[in-house]
Amino acid sequence: MAGEELILLNFWPSMFGARARIALAEKGLNYEEKEEDLPNKSPLLLKMNPVHKKIPVLIHNGKPVCESLIIVEYIDEVWSDRVPLLPSHPYERAQARFWADFIDKKVYAAGNKIIWHKRKDEAEEGKKELIEILKVLEGVLEDKAYFGGEVFGFVDIALIGFYMWFHTYETCADFSIEAECPKLMEWAKRCLKRETVSKSLADPNKVYDLMMSFRNKFGSD
Repeated sequence: MAGEELILLNFWPSMFGARARIALAEKGLNYEEKEEDLPNKSPLLLKMNPVHKKIPVLIHNGKPVCESLIIVEYIDEVWSDRVPLLPSHPYERAQARFWADFIDKKVYAAGNKIIWHKRKDEAEEGKKELIEILKVLEGVLEDKAYFGGEVFGFVDIALIGFYMWFHTYETCADFSIEAECPKLMEWAKRCLKRETVSKSLADPNKVYDLMMSFRNKFGSD
């Protein structure tokens, strides 16, 4: 669509912002990315997302779309003439939405418990929860290349942004996701071979350094 203006308000280590970046890349769309300083949110972010005041926000011709999974669905619907992100069959679409919602509700919370623990047992609890959640997802993946089969799509986009946080989770709780969930890590490496993914994710070591600086600044132990 000629003359379109796309702006993405984002914060570079955000797994949720990564979803929007990957979806835009998969569709081959050009956009302007504006980096947010979350402790000092911009007037534009506050204007475009006055309810949650969070990133990511996709601004399409001056109109905001908020919440990462909604953004991915919006991108898929508006540019439906390009590579699809959601399955075409209603039941398969419903299943994809279910598992993306599962990822939203479970993975982030368990990871936060690991990073922001105040006691070692809290980190251990978070680790056990995360491993259990990832094993469930590994069971859904089975032996498929991607969650949707041979085609990279919605559930893959929902989960792969967390890959750049795996190093932080593992280091904070002293475990290996690859040892616990080898098939899931094979899937992650497969996803990373896609330029749309690899160029959309931050360096895991930089994410770890940032989170440790946050822990030191705001205190945890």
